[in-house]
Formats: sequence, structure tokens, C-alpha cells
Amino acid sequence: MLELIKRITNVETTEILDNLTLPYELRMRGRLRATTETSQDVGLFLDRGPVLRDGDLLQAKTGEVIRVRAAEEPVVTARIHGGLPLARLCYHLGNRHVSLAIGEDELGSWIRFPPDHVLEELAERLGAVLVRHTAPFDPEPGAYAQAGKADGGHSHSHGHHHAHSH
Repeated sequence: MLELIKRITNVETTEILDNLTLPYELRMRGRLRATTETSQDVGLFLDRGPVLRDGDLLQAKTGEVIRVRAAEEPVVTARIHGGLPLARLCYHLGNRHVSLAIGEDELGSWIRFPPDHVLEELAERLGAVLVRHTAPFDPEPGAYAQAGKADGGHSHSHGHHHAHSH
């Protein structure tokens, strides 16, 4: 088993041995046993915290490099006009602490999230047109994802009781 122990960045000349394709749920874990695209057994032994992103590179204890790929999984893509409608939809979905991928393409702005009938109903009420399909899910990392690297991090506990009025 290849032991993947280190995240590496800015490596353009490194030879990539293989790809490890994982759904979002498994890319959140620092400890994991999995199989690469060429059926090689690997074990992740990574620091906790950052979610593995599509395209991230992992280095094995023995030096080999494996690229992480976001797996195709069931998602809902909500298409909506940019500007205020997009901001409003992002606000209301984000207020429910949902992981969201946000993007745009030749068809316009979109928001992607895991299937959930309550969220889907909300998105439709706000004017979005929904498409249920499979696609890679690589949500936004969050505003504090890189903060710990330079300034000692950010802590926010949800251990307190709070209410959201809707």
C-alpha cells in the first residue's frame, strides 16, 4: 500500500503516477484507505483540516505523486440570473450551512449542492431552474480555508445556541 503523507503545491515538473478519484464526503477525511484509477491501494495519512480539492497533489512516503480528482456524484445545479438573484440564492442556501459550488459557464451563473428536497424547493421559490444530475462536486472552501497558514487560524464554534429566523 502506498502511504500518501503530504500535500504538495506548485509542482509543475513532477511526474504524476496516478489519479485518486473521491467523492466530496471522502475528500474531507485525513485518514482513508482507497484505490487509485490503476487499482493501486493507497492510504491517506494527512493533516486534518483542509478538504482535498480537485487537482490537489499528494506525495507518498516513498516520493510518488498522486493527483486527487473529484468524483462524479449526484448533485443539483441551480441556474439563476447573476447579480441580486444569485446573491440572494447564495445567501439563503449558505444560511443553512450547506456546502456550495458556485460558478458560471456559457449558460450563465449556477450554484451546485447535494440533493435535498427542502433546499431544492427553496431554490425554485427564489427563481432558480434546477437540474438533477451527476457531476464532480468541488464546493467553495470557505473564507477561512487559508487563514491558518499565515495568521494562526480562525476558530468559530457552533457550540453556542443560536436561532435563525426565516
